[in-house]
Amino acid sequence: MFGRCNNPNYHGHNYELIVKLTGPVAPDTGYVYDMKQLSELIRQEVVEKFDHKNLNLDTEEFKDVNPTAENIAIVIWHKLRPRISNDYALAITLYETERNFVEYNG
Repeated sequence: MFGRCNNPNYHGHNYELIVKLTGPVAPDTGYVYDMKQLSELIRQEVVEKFDHKNLNLDTEEFKDVNPTAENIAIVIWHKLRPRISNDYALAITLYETERNFVEYNG
C-alpha cells in the first residue's frame, strides 16, 4: 500500500513545520502573537515529544494512528489548539519534502 515506504523496519523523514497564527495585531506590542512564546510552545508540545523518535513505537499519539504527514499535522494542531486562544486562527503546514506537504486548519 505504501510503496517504498512500506518497510518492516520503518522509515524516517526530516519534516519542516510551519505554525501559522492569524489574528489582530495588539496595539501595545505590534505583535499578532509573541514569537518567543510560540517557539517555546512548539518546543514543548512538538519538538520534545516527536523529534528523533520512532513515532510508531515511542509516542502515545501514534500507537494506534498511522503517522502520515496528514495525521502528524492533525495531532500537532490538537496539541497546540488548547494552548492558544481561540482569538487566533491556527494552521499547521507540515513539509515531508520540498514538494510534498499538507496543511491542516482544524
